Amino acid sequence: MAPERGNEGRAVAERGSVGLAVAGAVLIGALTALQARINGTLGAEIGDGFVAAAISFGSGLIILIALSALVPQGRRGFERLVSGIRSRTIPAWMLLGGLAGAFTVASQGLTVATIGVALFTVGFVAGQTTGGLVLDRVGFGPAGVVPVTVRRVIGALLAIAGVVVCLSGDAVNGVPLWMLIVPAIAGAGVAWQQGTNGRLRVRVESPLTATLVNFIGGTVVLLVAAFVHVGVVGAPRAVPTEPWLYVGGAVGVIYIFLSAVVVRRTGVLLLGLGSVVGLLTTSVLLDALWPAPAAPATPVALLAAAVAISGVAVAAVPWRRRSR
Repeated sequence: MAPERGNEGRAVAERGSVGLAVAGAVLIGALTALQARINGTLGAEIGDGFVAAAISFGSGLIILIALSALVPQGRRGFERLVSGIRSRTIPAWMLLGGLAGAFTVASQGLTVATIGVALFTVGFVAGQTTGGLVLDRVGFGPAGVVPVTVRRVIGALLAIAGVVVCLSGDAVNGVPLWMLIVPAIAGAGVAWQQGTNGRLRVRVESPLTATLVNFIGGTVVLLVAAFVHVGVVGAPRAVPTEPWLYVGGAVGVIYIFLSAVVVRRTGVLLLGLGSVVGLLTTSVLLDALWPAPAAPATPVALLAAAVAISGVAVAAVPWRRRSR
């Protein structure tokens, strides 16, 4: 009886740890939505989404440089990165994942203040789900070729249907078309970024170093874009003094590290599903509390979020038939 009780106790502990990890995955999605709101508000206050994105990415880069210098795993990973670049075992394209991250942060600063977090997020999820479907089919990720199944196609279509539900509201009338397209492109870009980062992590054996590479590339691109944009349209009209507007980079670093911890318990599929749930529900809540001019009504946003979440669930959760 004693061994059985011991096994039962371990099973309960494992279920509790997995449940806590799933809660962490939901928190990751919530922090992602919060970062979108912070960057969007900063872009609106400054009057320049490119400058806001450069500030967000740059602050995150400073934090990651400090962590990489202090953490032994970060130092070892950076040594492998330098060695791989010199020996050309790490191709140049693996260093470009930060371009997608830079585009995502820039798109937050350019669109969220107008269309709201919920509409941005639903479009982002649709682009990420569809892009992931295509990239899995061609075998771009570290897992190799993942076959296109009926449920994955249905899941992608449901995610796209969530965007259609959001667009059915009257609030989006008169919104520039590019503001509605950009979130989906950003989501597809992040799907490519995740596959690229997965391959780079295998080479350097450090998620911290892979993240650092992304932030370096993204910061360089955004600084160039910000300087060019300022040269064309002029300096930002204002410099906000509220401290919370400058923590977007720190929030990004937090949920990236939390992802590295949580994925060991949840796996990639459950992590993705939990983060999407947190992302969409927090987006709806943020728009309800601080509505943007073109944000959909709360009932419409809730319906769109439910449709998109169901799509991710269909695509990600492995449904199995019971054997007779």
